Amino acid sequence: MLFDGRSFGAFLFDMDGTLLNSIAVAERVWTAWAERRGVDAVSLLATVHGRKAIETITGLGLSGIDPAEEVRVLTQAEVDDVEGVEPIAGAHKFLKSLPPDRWAVVTSAPRELAKVRLEAAGLPWPKILIAGEDVQHGKPAPDCFMLGARMLAQPIEECLVFEDASAGIEAAEAAGASVLIISATHRTPLLARHPSVEDYDRLAATIDADGRLHLSA
Repeated sequence: MLFDGRSFGAFLFDMDGTLLNSIAVAERVWTAWAERRGVDAVSLLATVHGRKAIETITGLGLSGIDPAEEVRVLTQAEVDDVEGVEPIAGAHKFLKSLPPDRWAVVTSAPRELAKVRLEAAGLPWPKILIAGEDVQHGKPAPDCFMLGARMLAQPIEECLVFEDASAGIEAAEAAGASVLIISATHRTPLLARHPSVEDYDRLAATIDADGRLHLSA
């Protein structure tokens, strides 16, 4: 049994790689951008997942560019390209089984992009969505998950974070949340101390008389 039968106040879900697969789009858009800017695409793709684009681009220290404008162009390219975006197996059914006020999506993506991708994947729109522009410091800083828990009126220590990327896992750990790793899009195993499942097909959530969420696999 996952988490030794422990119950939770709320579930916080990362989006890309956790609820839906957008790898094909990300690789197309970021590779094209890297080639235009003379950046090694392979190295870049290894660092972008789970992080805010503005922090990734600023961290490259490129001269003669406006990071905000680069992010605007990148985001628009991603908004315009949803080919290959698809839900992680079982994600739709799992989300629909949860009380709307007990889960949130917490993503590094801009809100506009999150809306497009959730719709493309056929996933329900959350009552609470924390997007990249909602926090000053993106993952691996804990700010986004702290905000998500606050918006759901739940202590972060009583929340379970569903993640797939190292930056997001670090953010959840720093916040003090429990973590479940979704490995559906992993090309190599992610070394972490947290439990891991491939997708949602064999996961089930129930809510008890006290309003607490229970997870079984």
